[in-house]
Amino acid sequence: MRIHGKVVVIAVCLGVFLLLYFWGGNAGDDPLLKEVVEEEEEDSRNSSPSPSELGRDVAANFAKKPSVGVGVRAEEPLKRRKDGRAIISGASVNAKSKWQSNVAPPVTKRRRAEEVMHLAVVACGDRLDETLTMVKSALLFSFKGIKFHIFAEDPLAPQFIERLNQWRRSVSAKFQYSIYPITFSVGNADEWKKLFKPCAAQRLFLPVILKDVDSLLYVDTDVLFLRPMDDIWSLLKSFNSTQLAAMAPEHEVRKIGWYSRFARHPFYGVTGVNSGVMLMNLTRIRSTMFKNSMIPSGLSWEDLLHPLYQKYKNHITWGDQDLLNIIFHYNPECLFIFPCQWNYRPDHCMYGSNCKGAEEEGVSILHGNRGVYHDDKQPAFKVVYDAIRDFPFEDNMFQSLFFPIQTKFLDTVNTLCGRIPQVFLKQIEKTMRKVFEDKVIRHVRPHK
Repeated sequence: MRIHGKVVVIAVCLGVFLLLYFWGGNAGDDPLLKEVVEEEEEDSRNSSPSPSELGRDVAANFAKKPSVGVGVRAEEPLKRRKDGRAIISGASVNAKSKWQSNVAPPVTKRRRAEEVMHLAVVACGDRLDETLTMVKSALLFSFKGIKFHIFAEDPLAPQFIERLNQWRRSVSAKFQYSIYPITFSVGNADEWKKLFKPCAAQRLFLPVILKDVDSLLYVDTDVLFLRPMDDIWSLLKSFNSTQLAAMAPEHEVRKIGWYSRFARHPFYGVTGVNSGVMLMNLTRIRSTMFKNSMIPSGLSWEDLLHPLYQKYKNHITWGDQDLLNIIFHYNPECLFIFPCQWNYRPDHCMYGSNCKGAEEEGVSILHGNRGVYHDDKQPAFKVVYDAIRDFPFEDNMFQSLFFPIQTKFLDTVNTLCGRIPQVFLKQIEKTMRKVFEDKVIRHVRPHK
């Protein structure tokens, strides 16, 4: 009996030992698996996606194909390499930084909110088609989603809704829009409406009206994007601590600039600035007290507008643009100046080419002021406008947009602007190639 008792005791001890061994081994393995998965989940939440990844996200939506995410299924083994990377089904993943995969991560509600850019335009009178062509150009080339803030006269509002809703069937993932009535928070509304072009003064009140918008790009209706809006949007990161808006110079040459020759009021810098393309940090504008020639202590943006207009209304020619020049004359530290290729107008070529940035990089944003999209005075501008206006979203951009523009430019070589086609074509060709590559071509990175 004693022998049998000893055997039983030994067997029990051995069983307990084996049980503890297996429990201890599993407990020792679990933290490694848990640690890697948690690191990847945390990096996925906290890391900032690169522009190319964002482009692939939107391109996937544009093509009506769902984005595919790289994930770890419960039954898949997770292994580590010596360099700290994890291997999942043949894809190389960096568990300590951003995922190194050529497959776009899933688009979440949080990411969509972070990616949205805000663009505002004011349309009155007969500017419906011109505005829609501008909107189309922004959608054709941009990668992130865009929220359009359209300020329109009452008769135009239902027409915008009808036309934009037709587009939403093919590009619904790329944009949202809101339509607002023309309103002015201070002063006489009829006076503001008649200041320069109809309703143009509305842009002065955007910081007051769009209280929930942090940053915004304002453009005139006669603007066309020839490269992604993402690129000018990224200039917000270039602002220093005092800058709250960005515009391009009114002219590059002082001796032929309008402000330097004819202005009867203060203006910014040497040649003034053009307000047709204006990038704004609305949060900073709302919180800044602006220096002026009326009150030493400074005024907020909303409180400044009406007294400034009252003081200078008999001396301004270009309406709201003149008021902006006066504001930034007294507050030059608040303004960021971007190069002329971001606001390329007939003035940059009709007197000879004087925008070096456009000569080197091509036009980024085309501004067809002086009504050049609708007459034959500057056919180079009209060629680009007509091609974008008539382009169907579903067509191939090279065949139905770039090649027609390139061909029709041959008819403009007898004009000063038409003699430099590379200025108009360089950036748009580069942009189309990038859109095509991000939308169609997916190169898989080789394992290192």
